[in-house]
Amino acid sequence: MHGNVLESLREERLQIGAGTLLEPGVWITAPGEACVRIGAGSFLNKGVMIAAHELVEIGDHCMLANGCFVSDASHRFDDPERPVTWQGFESKGPTRIGDNCWLGANVVVTSGVTIGERCVIGAGSVVTRDIEPFSIAAGAPARVLRRIEYPR
Repeated sequence: MHGNVLESLREERLQIGAGTLLEPGVWITAPGEACVRIGAGSFLNKGVMIAAHELVEIGDHCMLANGCFVSDASHRFDDPERPVTWQGFESKGPTRIGDNCWLGANVVVTSGVTIGERCVIGAGSVVTRDIEPFSIAAGAPARVLRRIEYPR
């Protein structure tokens, strides 16, 4: 794993549920007061990146495929007098992924987004707004393609 993981674990700003598997190359950062919560039984595949400015939550039994990026912030770029690298971050609020979600390879989840429980997000999608529970969504920006229905 990469990032400020040990510091975050010690300070209880990184919480990882029982039975969660983090493959090699997972990168998690939660500087300052930021917090990352990953539920029980989840699976983060190779190259997954989680960047918290305030709060990123991933539910129980979620699967994030290779190369996913989940963050609650983005770089500021509005000051023409300062280099972008010195402008810091802005956030639209916490980013949350509900229980039992599957994110395909290289999905990006942006600041302030909530993905409801039991959603599937297609590979290469960019999630810029909330996704209702039990939805299949894909695209850039991601849009709901259909609802998931279970037989009774």
